Amino acid sequence: MIPFKKEEKRTMDFLTKDEYNALVSACDTNSELGCRDKLMLVLLYNTGVRVSELVGIKIKDIITDTNGLPSYVHIHGKGRKERDVPLWKSTAAFLRNFMESHISDSTGKLFVNRTDGDLTRSGVRYRLKCLVVKTLESVPSLKRKTITPHTFRHSVALNLLQSGVDISTIAIWLGHESILTTHKYMEADMEMKRRTLEKIQEPSDISYHFRPDDTMLAFLDSL
Repeated sequence: MIPFKKEEKRTMDFLTKDEYNALVSACDTNSELGCRDKLMLVLLYNTGVRVSELVGIKIKDIITDTNGLPSYVHIHGKGRKERDVPLWKSTAAFLRNFMESHISDSTGKLFVNRTDGDLTRSGVRYRLKCLVVKTLESVPSLKRKTITPHTFRHSVALNLLQSGVDISTIAIWLGHESILTTHKYMEADMEMKRRTLEKIQEPSDISYHFRPDDTMLAFLDSL
């Protein structure tokens, strides 16, 4: 009988392309850690995988084409559901270079920590937080957002939606069990468009001046 407390629904945070590029640029690719962090960001932004799915990727989950270039990642999702997610050419090229330079065990995980152990979900969040802090000065807009691995998932969904991909395909891409889960991105997209419209100055004169002529008025009177 006790009513639930009403709270304002929080707006989802999304990464702009400039914010994403800034985070990627913050990775020091002269070090193995920096290369791993960059691959982590690139895969998150390309595939929209959950952080648990990211750290679970194994080398054998990288599906290559006839030229040996990675083309898909086989994702082991929630509820033992599996799916394949395609890779951009730029992602595939960086992934191949990373595996050739830093991977010696073809049976192990793609991402490892400093001690060659499995990279954890908290480890991904920590490294992402470090990159955000490093980027704040050059990209102040990040201060107004809460950036987590799931923010990349939201960003991928919105990018697909705004590119004209239908919602059922996005649901398959993200591994959603129900299309209703994906529908929230349509609502978020409409909210973003509404806020954008509010920033645009309205025309100075949009009053309606039409007045029917006497013939039209006489016709209406005869009805």
